[in-house]
This record gives sequence, C-alpha cells and structure tokens, in this order.
Amino acid sequence: MSTHNNPLSARNSPLLCYVTDRHALRIANPADSLAALTQKIEEVVAAGIDWVQIREKDLPARELASLTRQALAIARKYSAKRSSVIRVLVNDRLDVAIAERAGGIHLGETSLPVAQAKRLIASAVQTQSVDGTFLVGVSTHSIEAAQAAERDGADYIFFGPIFATPSKEPFGPPQGLERLVQLCRGLKVPVLAIGGIALDNIESCVAAGVAGMAAIRLFQDAPPIGPMQRLRKLLNYRHPRLPEDRKRWE
Repeated sequence: MSTHNNPLSARNSPLLCYVTDRHALRIANPADSLAALTQKIEEVVAAGIDWVQIREKDLPARELASLTRQALAIARKYSAKRSSVIRVLVNDRLDVAIAERAGGIHLGETSLPVAQAKRLIASAVQTQSVDGTFLVGVSTHSIEAAQAAERDGADYIFFGPIFATPSKEPFGPPQGLERLVQLCRGLKVPVLAIGGIALDNIESCVAAGVAGMAAIRLFQDAPPIGPMQRLRKLLNYRHPRLPEDRKRWE
C-alpha cells in the first residue's frame, strides 16, 4: 500500500492507540482477566480512542479470535457515533486477523516478514476475506529497523521505547526524542511513538512529528475518560500541521 492509496485519511489531530495487556489489569482474580479486558476495551473506546491493538501473545487462537470478535463489535458500536472508524489490530496472528476481518495486523521485528504478510493479505483481499483497507504495522526499536520496515512495505510504524517504561525494558534503553525527530523526518510512512507515553510528555512527541501515540498504562491503569479528555484538549489545539504524506489517519 503506497502513501498515495493508503485508506487512512487526513486527521486534524494525532491518532491515539490503546495496546492491550490483560496481565497488567488490576483485578482480584486472574481467571477474570479476559472479561475484565473486554470491559476495559469498551471503556477506552467509549472514551474516544482511535485504535485498539489486541496484544495478548499467550492466548490460544480460539480465545484470541473470540476477544478480537468482541473488540470489533465494540468498535462498530461506537464507530456509528463518530466521523471516523475505530480500527482493531491483532498482534502477530495474521490468521486470526483475517478470519475475524480485523482492521490490520501488527508485527514485531521477529514476526512474519512484512513482504510475506503482504502477499498473504493480497490473496485475502482477492477472496474478499478482508478489504483493501487492511493495514500492516511493525514495532521497531532502532532507526535501521524502522527504515527496513518502510522499505518492506509497512503501512505504519511503532517506534520506541521513547521514554523509560517497564513493559519495554527488554528492548534496551529509551530511544529518546532526538531519534524520534530524526525518524519522523526521514520516513514517509506514519510513525507512532510508544514506550512511557504520558500526559506530561505527549506534547513533546507531537512536536517531534509523530502521527500518533500508542500506550498501555496511559489508557489501562485508570478510568480512561479523564486522560482521554485531557489528551484531546492538548492535541486538538497544540499539534503542528502534519506533512502531507502523514495526513492519512482515520
């Protein structure tokens, strides 16, 4: 999908993506984590999130498909009240994403190669298993990996961790804002910042040139309506004009 026919249209403010992690939910009984996560997804979507990335790596395919199906139903319910569609992405499991007709697949640096995923998706589009707006995104943890993902055909990129955060410690020290600026200036595909994103640093990410931000704790650790209202107030009025090749978000 080129920068010219990407289905994501221009936005007036950067995109916000909730990345799920049921193991980090504050619940008394871990056996209730899936039900609690479904409830959290609805809370976050109702509060105004743009994307939900289902990132439950240890779920068996049947349970992951069920969770994705429920998330998509929630997204459809609230999309009807908005001018743009809420997108649900599935982490790693392209088979589940296609089977449930999700909005896209999100790959890690060691996942299925982007080019191979694109070929499988093209076949799925031909059989109408998914439509042409299906996206392929990639998590990257270096400028070189981000550049490679763009060359391979990724539709968008997560880059991080930008700031220190427990969930991203295995990926090494934070990339920092200077590298984020460098990447946003050098790539044509949209870049979303991830890792330690919080209310007190989100404006600096926008100033760096990102098309959006992705986070777990920002949306999951507290009732999301308060943070979402504050985020929208910040982003709707203080973000810089995005370059033409990044004004493609819906």
